[in-house]
Amino acid sequence: MNDEKGLPVTDLFDIRGKVALVTGGANGMGRMIAEGFVRAGAKVYITSRKPEDAERTAHEFGALGECHGIVADLSTPAAAVELAQTMAVRESGLHILVNNAGKTWGAPLEQFPDKAWPSVFAVNVQGPFTLVRELLPLLRCAAMPDDPARVINIGSLAGAVVEPIDAYSYAASKAAIHHLSRVLAKDLAGASITVNTVMPGYFPTPMTAHIRADEQRTNGLQQRIPLRRLGSPQDIAGMCIFLASRAGAYVTGAELPVDGGLSGCR
Repeated sequence: MNDEKGLPVTDLFDIRGKVALVTGGANGMGRMIAEGFVRAGAKVYITSRKPEDAERTAHEFGALGECHGIVADLSTPAAAVELAQTMAVRESGLHILVNNAGKTWGAPLEQFPDKAWPSVFAVNVQGPFTLVRELLPLLRCAAMPDDPARVINIGSLAGAVVEPIDAYSYAASKAAIHHLSRVLAKDLAGASITVNTVMPGYFPTPMTAHIRADEQRTNGLQQRIPLRRLGSPQDIAGMCIFLASRAGAYVTGAELPVDGGLSGCR
């Protein structure tokens, strides 16, 4: 079965040869996404604050395909500018940008500190915006009308529905990146650059380690999830590969939940 241009359906999810940047790609959900891209044949750059993590993960993924580690602490706009400059030296175009690097802060309402706000918003909202702005020349070079460049912002279930997590600045920052993605999608559509948000639910990452360490809490969480399990690496990688491939070329300004039904089945 082919589409109107003769593209085999088996090639709809092909991202071989595309250049991708996954921030925070050495650990957690970013690692899941980056590994999916590498296995699918993309040339992948990952970032980490820690040199040893960037080097280790890039080396491990090197057995699967092409992956390069970059040290970048994306807690300041200057760091995002520097990362974009590094990419411009290494590549003439960027097909896929995944803004995954994130920060959270948890504390009861009565003890939630003021210092938990600027640092979380700097990483979760300002960082992705600055990277998109600074990487525009590379994204434009890779963009084509029938195969746009892709920006995939990693949001969160917590930015769309109320979850019992006591992470006030994190939830607000994810709601902000969801809306910022829609604004950017409108502004960049004419340049053949799509911008979408993926909203993960609960996955086995460092951000959920405190829940998974308690068997009772884990069981209670799984009972709340309609599909009765946490997300898997294939779940999040599959969604991002869809958005990065020809199959997702006509999708922009969308918010796509990957949460086992937690948001949609309420």
